[in-house]
Amino acid sequence: MSVIFLIFLFLILVLFVVDFSQEKNAIRRNFPLIGNLRYLLISLGPAFRQYFITSNGEELPFNRSQRNWINNSANGDNNYEGFGTDKDLYKPGHVFINPKMFPFVLNDSHINNSDPSFIPCAKIIGQHRRRKKPYRPYSIVNISAMSFGSLSANAHSALNMGAAMVGCSHNTGEGGLSPYHRLGADVIFHIGTGYFGCGITKEDGKRYFDLDTFKKLVLNKYDKIKAIEIKLSQGAKPGKGGVLPASKNTKEIAEIRGVTPYTDVLSPNHHTAFKNVRELVDFIEYLANETGLPVGIKSAVGDLGSWHELAKIMKEENIGPDFIVIDGSEGGTGAAPPSFADHVALPLVFGFSEVYGVFRELEICDKLVWGASGKLGFPSDILKIFAMGADFVNIAREAMISIGCIQAQECHIGSCPTGIATQNKRLQRGLVPEFKKFRFARYINTLRKETLQMTHACGYEHPCQIMMRDIDISCGDNNKTLNLDEAYEYEKTEVPFSSMNELFECKYIGGLGKNENIMNKFTK
Repeated sequence: MSVIFLIFLFLILVLFVVDFSQEKNAIRRNFPLIGNLRYLLISLGPAFRQYFITSNGEELPFNRSQRNWINNSANGDNNYEGFGTDKDLYKPGHVFINPKMFPFVLNDSHINNSDPSFIPCAKIIGQHRRRKKPYRPYSIVNISAMSFGSLSANAHSALNMGAAMVGCSHNTGEGGLSPYHRLGADVIFHIGTGYFGCGITKEDGKRYFDLDTFKKLVLNKYDKIKAIEIKLSQGAKPGKGGVLPASKNTKEIAEIRGVTPYTDVLSPNHHTAFKNVRELVDFIEYLANETGLPVGIKSAVGDLGSWHELAKIMKEENIGPDFIVIDGSEGGTGAAPPSFADHVALPLVFGFSEVYGVFRELEICDKLVWGASGKLGFPSDILKIFAMGADFVNIAREAMISIGCIQAQECHIGSCPTGIATQNKRLQRGLVPEFKKFRFARYINTLRKETLQMTHACGYEHPCQIMMRDIDISCGDNNKTLNLDEAYEYEKTEVPFSSMNELFECKYIGGLGKNENIMNKFTK
């Protein structure tokens, strides 16, 4: 025992000498040993605040109430709450759904009697421009762009298998099509500025799109690629590229991306395939003609000049993207400088309303399918953005929470304790895809089911029928509320809709498909 004590004293003495003699840190130099407690408490601070200090509605980006709802839904537990709401209903921005006196009632033959979570997109992507392979998403809720590299193999496997069970599409993110995107779900192939999986590096060191590479590495590997999404910018860091550090660029990731392993891989802030709106439109038409797939764009929103130019070309020439996904600045699973994440680009509702308004002026909103992303993993938020004109939504962090994310906010340093946002094999071991896929599937089914129930309360059969007058927001000024059409000064273009049963019979429907079994219940 005395030997152990002496060793302990020796280690304390060594630490004292190191702290006292080092010149980098003033606190440790002036207060050896004790000064280290400051940094220990700082590191433990987020966890203590999360579990012991903050209230249910205080934390960001997702508060405890939101995380509990996702986790309870994913577990198949009771996600109700008792004794009334604990939310401040008078807080500015609070969403109020306006129910009708008489709700929508299902008849005996309605598809939602057998599947209460079935909500396909009301529009067919690529139909207006007569693409060879038009696509109607089976689900209005889908997985947003997260690359293999930012998320682990186990995380993508769980999400893809869960998505296949409930008919979601899975966006590959910029990192290319991995084996973990090919486990049964529909896939949206995401083309970023690095052209990973679909490009080549030339002598000038820049990456360029290459159709032959695209067909070889993507189209020939998986028959469930349903559409192509070109990323112009993303909510977390619009106008800024990214870096996959050499330590994360494993042989497997490098092979999928078409780059050299164990080297830093750069994603520039611009595309080499086009440099203006006209060239973007030409590139979209080139991809669509060569692949037959619908092609869309994803972008954060700031200056509207290029959006006006795009809308004018589409109006006059009937060419351009088949869908547009607006990404809010509050979103972002990738690492970003705080200066970008906090201040560059508009939040979703502002950005979406601005761009939608540009196309509405030219009366061509109905010629597009509109997507939205940015904290939309909750029924009220889905109905709000649908009322503003969206046709489908993409979720990212909510999907991560459903498979175990605890909001540790260590995505950018590769030490995610749940094995989701890391390439560390030891940490990945904690995430078992065969179990977590059920959690994701249950969450999506619950999300869609409750969204549909709220839609019925408003007197509608499908969320596409929700109008801006059906949603109020609190202004926080003398307890006043405004309809969305009053707040944003426009009314969305009505979406043609016949019945949910007819959508189910559509020959272009993806996901589970009309001839496959619909899965509603999952064992824990």
